[in-house]
Amino acid sequence: MPVSTIKLLEDFAGYCAVKNKVIAQNIANVGTENYRRQDVLFKEVLDDNTSSLLKKSDGSFVENNNLDSAPKCTIVTDNSQDNVSGVNNVDIDKEMADLAENNLNFSFAAQKIGDYFKKIDSVIQGNPI
Repeated sequence: MPVSTIKLLEDFAGYCAVKNKVIAQNIANVGTENYRRQDVLFKEVLDDNTSSLLKKSDGSFVENNNLDSAPKCTIVTDNSQDNVSGVNNVDIDKEMADLAENNLNFSFAAQKIGDYFKKIDSVIQGNPI
């Protein structure tokens, strides 16, 4: 697994941590009058970063080792006027579903990163992969 893939997985795990905090804040404020739900934008940044990691050259893909341009998360406020909960625009069912999905995404990223470093450790110990 190339270093750039590990970097993307680390960035994705960081995004999941931020998203978890934002979802928890939304859930905590489900009954707060005039509170506006928040969300985290990352997918567009991830897509841009992923496409910049690979450049087509003579019909083949080559790795671009520019890892300094790490994706950043952006927290945005949902200013929709939907009054879903009766006092604000937080839909508790959607937030709980987003929380479950986010937990799965974080577990996936953590598992893949852990597997990568276990393989490296195995090679260092002299064990076959």
